[in-house]
Amino acid sequence: MNITNCTPEASVAVRPKTITEKMLISMTLVLITTLTMLLNSAVIVAICTTKKLHQPANYLICSLAVTDLLVAVLVMPLSIMYIVMDSWKLGYFICEVWLSVDMTCCTCSILHLCVIALDRYWAITNAIEYARKRTAKRAGLMILTVWTISIFISMPPLFWRSHRQLSLPPSQCTIQHDHIIYTIYSTLGAFYIPLTLILILYYRIYRAAKSLYQKRGSSRHLSNRSTDSQNSFASCKLTQTFCVSDFSTSDPPTEFEKIHTSIRIPPFARDLDNPGERQQISSTRERKAARILGLILGAFILSWLPFFIKELIVGLSIYTVSSEVADFLTWLGYVNSLINPLLYTSFNEDFKLAFKKLIRCREHT
Repeated sequence: MNITNCTPEASVAVRPKTITEKMLISMTLVLITTLTMLLNSAVIVAICTTKKLHQPANYLICSLAVTDLLVAVLVMPLSIMYIVMDSWKLGYFICEVWLSVDMTCCTCSILHLCVIALDRYWAITNAIEYARKRTAKRAGLMILTVWTISIFISMPPLFWRSHRQLSLPPSQCTIQHDHIIYTIYSTLGAFYIPLTLILILYYRIYRAAKSLYQKRGSSRHLSNRSTDSQNSFASCKLTQTFCVSDFSTSDPPTEFEKIHTSIRIPPFARDLDNPGERQQISSTRERKAARILGLILGAFILSWLPFFIKELIVGLSIYTVSSEVADFLTWLGYVNSLINPLLYTSFNEDFKLAFKKLIRCREHT
């Protein structure tokens, strides 16, 4: 989301980059861009080619990967060119397209994290009922909603940017912070409101997870009674939520039917009559869930919070940052598109198997 405060009046003389600096910067940014393309492409291919991953929850992850891939393909390369060359060489029309795509895709990526958290929250707190509602059509509606909101957040500057562009040198391609109301509107809609919702949802997910782990740890045997079936089904969904598998993530309808016939008892749950052992296992799983949630939230906050703090203080004319700082914070946000495919698939056994299969296929070709 390349938004900097580079108005003609506020511009200051910037020392030109040396050849060495340009090479180091370009190599680093090209590496980030390439890895982002490869990892998100791998997630998309894995979901499309692996039948076991054809689930509504994974459709949301696939859509996130597509969005992050668009950031890597459409946004990052032009940003590298702009940073390395210290000026914009592609003209007004490409500038307009680039800025709009940048804002839309980055906002959409952030909002995808929000709907994934919402999907996981429903899956763990209302497991059986939501299993019936968790369809491909519902996932598609969530994805459409995310893109619609993203477009409405990024669209307003189009109505005034063409008039203001005349005041900018042709070598610049930036969005000016001369509309305070829009700055507040866009930062709230693109980050602060989603961040608040994500924090609330994952806090409630963790509390629900902790409760389920404690119930499962304190139960001496798993039974087929309705309450135990519901808790067991929630536990199955819990493993999908945190991507830590005692159960493999099979198709939801099959899993739902199995609950009412036979409940698969994980190896660690067999023959555990010692309450201390059960409590230790429960505590271990709670810590693992907390670590995964910490990674998800930490990566998101560290990537985007500095950028949006800068947006507010610059937009409200509290402080002006240099173009170097603005570029660094922008790319720190872009890095989230590299981290997402790692965080949302690395802990899931089905994704690991799919990736291994892709690697083996590539080795044989």
